[in-house]
Amino acid sequence: MPAPRKYPPELIERGVRMVRELRQDNPGRSGTVRRVGEMLGVHPEVLRHWVRKADAAAGERPGSPTVDAVHLRRLEQENAELRRVNGILKAAAVLFATELGEGKDRPQ
Repeated sequence: MPAPRKYPPELIERGVRMVRELRQDNPGRSGTVRRVGEMLGVHPEVLRHWVRKADAAAGERPGSPTVDAVHLRRLEQENAELRRVNGILKAAAVLFATELGEGKDRPQ
C-alpha cells in the first residue's frame, strides 16, 4: 500500500501554475519558487521538484519522466526475456551436441 500523500493534488497543481505564471510575468526574477512556497506553506525544494516534474511531463524540459520510464521499463523487460530465451537455446545446443557426439560412437 503506498504512503499517503502529504499534499493534495489540487495544491500541487496550484503551486505549479502559480510558479509558471510568475515566471512568465517576470522571467529574469529569481526567488519565485521560494515566494510561492511561502504563500502556500510548502517547502521551496518540494515545490521546485513539482515544477520540474510538470515541465518534463509537458515536454518543456528534456527527459519526460513518464515516457522515458515506460520506455526504459519495456526495454528492460524485453532484455530479460531475450536473456532467458538465449539461456534456453544455449542449453538446448549443448544437449543436442552431446546427443550427436554419443551417436557417432555407436555402431550402426
